[in-house]
Amino acid sequence: MYFEPFVYPDAQLIAGVDEVGRGSLVGAVVTAAVILDPNNPIEGLTDSKTLTDKKRLGLFEKIKEKALAWSLGRSEPEEIDEINILAATMLAMERAVAGLSVTPDFVLVDGNCVPIGLKVSAEAVVKGDQRVAEISASSIIAKIVRDREMEVLDKKYPQYGFANHKGYLTKVHFDSLSKYGIIDEHRKSFKPIRNMQGIT
Repeated sequence: MYFEPFVYPDAQLIAGVDEVGRGSLVGAVVTAAVILDPNNPIEGLTDSKTLTDKKRLGLFEKIKEKALAWSLGRSEPEEIDEINILAATMLAMERAVAGLSVTPDFVLVDGNCVPIGLKVSAEAVVKGDQRVAEISASSIIAKIVRDREMEVLDKKYPQYGFANHKGYLTKVHFDSLSKYGIIDEHRKSFKPIRNMQGIT
């Protein structure tokens, strides 16, 4: 798939922001913000979903070591249910940027929406995790962190298989929902969970 080359804004400190878990039925939506060091480049950055586990983990460690700054943000299931998944994702992105130890001049956000609460100029970049190194780095950080949270949840509820499907609606997840019901960590506002509760 071909994308037009991305033209960077005229800024010195650019933060990339991405999310992981927006479409999952369980757990938090996790975001990351990363400011890379132009004098200490990282080879191999791309969309975290296209990388092998080994490659993704290696890049995760390099990003933490070489980036000028990185930070996490999140919105919990209760927040998602209260304000909806899009608003919760935007809020988690704002939290990630606010947590950076270095204040960026500009923020590049994966997707087609920019959080309205950001305190600096920002631009949405469609398929940014494949086109912008800073967004690729943030997607890797967020995915590793959220995947590890799903592994912890899997130990608590091994019958659901969270370590494998990460909370997305696979057949295994659906079958386990049908057999064991929902847990506190499920997002009650999502349609498959609402249907399980008999809520329309």
